[in-house]
Amino acid sequence: MRTLFKPLTTWALALFLAAGLTGCGYNDFQRLDEQSKSAWSEVLNQYQRRADLIPNIVATVKGEANFEQETLTKVIEARSKATSIQMTPEMLNDPAAMQKFQAAQGEVGSALSRLMVVVEQYPNLKANQAFSDLRVQLEGTENRITVARNRYIQAIQEYNVLARSFPTNLTAMVFSYAPKAGFQVENEAAISSPPKVDFNKQ
Repeated sequence: MRTLFKPLTTWALALFLAAGLTGCGYNDFQRLDEQSKSAWSEVLNQYQRRADLIPNIVATVKGEANFEQETLTKVIEARSKATSIQMTPEMLNDPAAMQKFQAAQGEVGSALSRLMVVVEQYPNLKANQAFSDLRVQLEGTENRITVARNRYIQAIQEYNVLARSFPTNLTAMVFSYAPKAGFQVENEAAISSPPKVDFNKQ
């Protein structure tokens, strides 16, 4: 009788532990961690797509005589700085690394925006079919970046809620599952103000 009781006790203990692990959210942490890494890979993929377009854009713009070299230089420098920062999935838990990466990508976006504004002053460039095609590709990539970032934000939101909610926060503490860093708006005051439009400027 005692020999029969021992296997039953072992099975009962195993079932209890399995149920406990399910309730503690361990498997959910694994699933959401993989989901966030996958979403982050897509963000990087779209940023790389943008970086790959820039040399072609620069080469096309260089063909226009008297184009503002300072504007081109800023685009090239911003791209170089951004591509030098390698963001691995492990760095997603490092807010300082994420902020540095965001700042570099923000500089690329700002330099490209400035380039597009300057292009408006060059009729030959505006009429250039190759540049027009590159511009459409760039706009499409910027949209893809926005979509990819939104998906990443949603993925880490799920992960972070799990890491902070009871009782799964206990699992997070035991296994050192820290909340992941998200995208931050660089200058919230600037985007909360409406843009100034002055038609008197020549």
